[in-house]
Amino acid sequence: DFDTVMDRNEENIKAFLGFLCSFCDREGMHHLDREAVEALLEFSARTAGDQEKLSTHFGLLVDIIREANFWAEEENASTIGRRHIEKTLEERVYRSNLVEERIREMIARGTILIDTEGVAVGQVNGLSVLTLGDYQFGRPGRITASVGPGRDGVVDIEREVELGGPIHSKGVLILGGYLAWKYGRDKPLTMSARVVFEQSYSFIDGDSASSAELYALLSALSGKPLRQGIAVTGSVNQHGQVQAIGGVNEKIEGFYAVCKIKGLTGDQGVIIPRSNVRHLMLKDEVIEAVEAGKFHIWAVDTIDQGMEILTGLPAGEADAEGHFPEGSINYLVDKRLRELNECLSRRDEKQDEEE
Repeated sequence: DFDTVMDRNEENIKAFLGFLCSFCDREGMHHLDREAVEALLEFSARTAGDQEKLSTHFGLLVDIIREANFWAEEENASTIGRRHIEKTLEERVYRSNLVEERIREMIARGTILIDTEGVAVGQVNGLSVLTLGDYQFGRPGRITASVGPGRDGVVDIEREVELGGPIHSKGVLILGGYLAWKYGRDKPLTMSARVVFEQSYSFIDGDSASSAELYALLSALSGKPLRQGIAVTGSVNQHGQVQAIGGVNEKIEGFYAVCKIKGLTGDQGVIIPRSNVRHLMLKDEVIEAVEAGKFHIWAVDTIDQGMEILTGLPAGEADAEGHFPEGSINYLVDKRLRELNECLSRRDEKQDEEE
């Protein structure tokens, strides 16, 4: 089998450069200058989705060099420079991103509801990746959660209407496992919760939004609002560890683009799994915005860390007896779950008396 990636080491970089030079010689094209080679290395690592890897999709690189050579000839340049590579990549995006532009236009006009400022209870911005042919882009989507007395547990509305795939359904079921692990050691968890992707009308699969769904659920339980200028990606396990996902660059860039359209405030950003940091190969514009403090990227290991960023409140660690510090997020969630349990118990007792 041929792998789609290779290690980004000295040996492979030399082979990579040799391939580029021999291709330009063979095709009679302008040679690449140092900055153009650096741009192609960055693009190859981005395509591989890893700072420490390079893509082996050499056919794609060849297409980019051919088009960059055209732009160099248009300028009567003696070599292919970084600007020609960047121009080529921009044109490739322009030829494929009509749907992306329409979605962002609908967000800007308020047809698709996305908040990038303020706070809200039980509501968070999740992130997904859409693939159209060989083009991928990220977009935010509103995720909401509601909670009340009952015995239904956490209900995935997407699954109920057969719009959710098995991996997405697994991710939602894990939310119930997390609640039981974190708060159900001394009491039964009796509640009815609903989690849904708002304004989603197509099939959904994957568990990369499970952490966002859990944040919305914890917000609904605690009554504490979440910052809407922050989007979230990452899957979660039953012990609250945030796990790596795919498409992290596209997701960050997609939310940045929406924030830019609606106005950058300096408080906006994206929460990602810490294990995805090595996969970051972002566009220069996003990197510059982060360096200038106009946009932020937070890397987290646990749900508690994410909740502290989203709420500005301490999550709270349980003591030896399993009690959380008063006023913390976990204390408020635990308190609400007890109240729901007691509410249902009183209702059951009343029904028994009537019978």
